[in-house]
Amino acid sequence: MKPEDIIDRVIDIATEAGQRIRDIYLEGSFEREIKADNTPVTSADLAAHDIIYRGLSALTPDIPVLSEEAADIPLDERATWKRYWLVDPLDGTGEFIAGSGDFSVIIALVEHNRPVAGVVYVPMTQVCYYAIAGLGAYKRMDKQEVRISSRQIATGEEASLRLAVSRRQDPQSVLKLFNQPKYCELVVMGGAALKSCLVAEGRADCYVRIGPTGEWDTGAAQIIVEEAGGQLMDIELQPLTYNERETLENPNFIVVGAPNLEWDKILRGE
Repeated sequence: MKPEDIIDRVIDIATEAGQRIRDIYLEGSFEREIKADNTPVTSADLAAHDIIYRGLSALTPDIPVLSEEAADIPLDERATWKRYWLVDPLDGTGEFIAGSGDFSVIIALVEHNRPVAGVVYVPMTQVCYYAIAGLGAYKRMDKQEVRISSRQIATGEEASLRLAVSRRQDPQSVLKLFNQPKYCELVVMGGAALKSCLVAEGRADCYVRIGPTGEWDTGAAQIIVEEAGGQLMDIELQPLTYNERETLENPNFIVVGAPNLEWDKILRGE
């Protein structure tokens, strides 16, 4: 089974989950709880998880599913997986609760600890981003599909950097990470995956995430960004790892559209 043979069905599963999230969001009535890690979960998260888990299990019965809402699987079991689905049923639960509309469904296929395919579906706009290793990154919207690419900036070119930031984040907490913050423009968007997709399609040049995220937040985004010509790395500019540690929590990370730039000099290195 090649990812390109099933990507449309994976997009269908993400779309079905997204439509359920959209319905719950528009109804304006949902249950909310706080998980053991002190993060919120809603009935929309759980409904989307059920749809995705059932859909992927039927599509590929031999491939395990690792979802944020069912992540208590020990490393000694996960370490035997050569291929698995990595899922965030509702990325941006805080945005969902706040009513911003900036949230998405994330599904990635990971092989040998590297994402090889990914889907990010946005319920409120019905936009879908997806990518397959070696086959490019794409955006589907209004029954049309276009190939996307990040903005490439020549080394030494005088260009301001467009930084994707959360509307609930103090912009100074991001700008202070850069040596020349006066050359930075802010692009406001909620949801980690959505900000990564902004970089992938060239609407932003960089996204820095300081704070806790899970591997499910970056799996699909990473392959989409990479296939679009960018990179997703930890804040020390090293590759992220998947399914290699007991914890599934990511380090702080950065998404860049133009990997050729001297990011070690652009960032303060603090």
